[in-house]
Amino acid sequence: MFPLARAAQSLVARGIQHTAVRQAHRKHEPTFHDKYGTMVLLGGAAMFSAVWGYVFTQLNIEWGFSPVGRVTPSEWRE
Repeated sequence: MFPLARAAQSLVARGIQHTAVRQAHRKHEPTFHDKYGTMVLLGGAAMFSAVWGYVFTQLNIEWGFSPVGRVTPSEWRE
């Protein structure tokens, strides 16, 4: 059993070495994400922050919808 395990390990190691050598000799061409990924991410984060910053500061949104202190009861009519 031990020689079989050693042979299997040798085959796996040899396969990993072949893959590493094959990828090392290949030219890596930058993709869209390599070129512009960070800028797109930062641009999206800036746009998100700007829109929600505007929403939270400029629109008159009334937070806390509790009517306590704002609603007065009308007089009872008989």
